[in-house]
Amino acid sequence: MNDGAIDVLIPTCNRAAALAVTLTALAAQTQRHLRVVVSDQSDGEGAAASGEVRAVLRYMAVQGLQVDMLRHLPRRGMAEQRAFLLAQARAPCCLFLDDDVIIESDLIERMARTLRQQRCGFVGSALHGLSHAHDVRPHQQAIDFWEGQVEPEVVAPGGSAWERHHLHSAANLFHVQRRLDIGRDATRAYRVAWIGGCVLFDTAKLRAAGGFDFWSALPADHCGEDVLAQLRVMARWGGCGIIPSGAYHMELPTTVLSRRVDAPRVLP
Repeated sequence: MNDGAIDVLIPTCNRAAALAVTLTALAAQTQRHLRVVVSDQSDGEGAAASGEVRAVLRYMAVQGLQVDMLRHLPRRGMAEQRAFLLAQARAPCCLFLDDDVIIESDLIERMARTLRQQRCGFVGSALHGLSHAHDVRPHQQAIDFWEGQVEPEVVAPGGSAWERHHLHSAANLFHVQRRLDIGRDATRAYRVAWIGGCVLFDTAKLRAAGGFDFWSALPADHCGEDVLAQLRVMARWGGCGIIPSGAYHMELPTTVLSRRVDAPRVLP
């Protein structure tokens, strides 16, 4: 794993203003070798017709950042949307970033450094929900650090490791990193069940684990496709979260309205 270009892959649907904020944060990254690919499933003319998005795209262009705005319809579910994005990836690493996430300026650089050091399948940055900044939940704040190299793990719904997901609820991780006073220059890796919204993969390892090719085995109305892909990568090469996180959730209403099928519970 070298320190070359990173493809940032963003699925979006009917969130032009949020997408503009997410793109603006990307333009400020200290990691400059970025190519951004947006797969837009919005109604009407799409996100690129929004004045806010057009303005940010012009700004990114003068910053020397390439942004490919792609229309991808009809909608066949999030797994197929992510499979389409992964097919566009050309760089050794690809960051799947949701369209309602604000990231700190050095986050991609820190994630890439951790991925190089750990030589694992993915590194994620869990999202802080700052509307819960005063909602302290000590019973959900257990954290299990990797003391050496990240190793493969088999994590499955219902198992003991599955309970790790509580750390990423509300603002739990935000409270933990403040309590432990871990600075950005001392980024640490910890064990996860999965991470939503901001995950950097070794592109070749994600593809070798099948990527999101399972999309055709799911109905269009599903959730958990990102979780299933991470579980498969983690079983072969390992994966981790990093603290401090540096990713913040806008906490907008979900665009995935039906969650009747949870991918990791119905597919092996």
